[in-house]
Amino acid sequence: MISARGPLAFLLALTVALSAAMAEPAMTRAQALQALEQHDVEKRLAGIARLAEIGTMADADRLVPRLADDNELVREIASAAMWQIWSRSGDRAIDQLFATGVEQMQAGQFDAALATFSEIVRRKPAFAEGWNKRATVLFLLGENEKSLLDCDEVLKRNPNHFGALSGAGQIHMKLGHTERAVEFFERALKVNPGLAGTAEVIQMLEQRLQDMRRRTI
Repeated sequence: MISARGPLAFLLALTVALSAAMAEPAMTRAQALQALEQHDVEKRLAGIARLAEIGTMADADRLVPRLADDNELVREIASAAMWQIWSRSGDRAIDQLFATGVEQMQAGQFDAALATFSEIVRRKPAFAEGWNKRATVLFLLGENEKSLLDCDEVLKRNPNHFGALSGAGQIHMKLGHTERAVEFFERALKVNPGLAGTAEVIQMLEQRLQDMRRRTI
């Protein structure tokens, strides 16, 4: 659902990468993709930052290996860049509506945000992030089952959406579906090994499962 990191961390991380990218002439998309594989950290950062600006949904998938990069900053920027790419629908009117929905959500206007994101998924159902933001709003409104259904819609369109995977894990954990929660958290961590606290949550849930099994023996 929502990013595991706060908006301030997102902006700071992206600013660092964009600053690195601006030190050189703007890369083409092909050059940015090539830069992802470079040994030099600054080149990888510049490539990621450029894709954050111009990358397509397919390019977001190309960033997945960088989520396990041996450089912490590269991992942070890759995660931020994927959220940036996911938030572009390719339709200016939908993007404007999306921005309105995000503003409503941030202002705590959840009913209005729900209406906005519902309109987005009606008009552009292929836009996975529209479903993801609606899943987030539904979760905040306590509509857990409906939120899970929207998480499913996100993952049909974007299987690497670690936010939706983690969000589904949170809901299953809240509903007491411990095994399902572990499954989704493990899937999220497989995509993005840097998700804060996820490994610890999995460990806690697995311990809970072991305790439950002991009590049934």
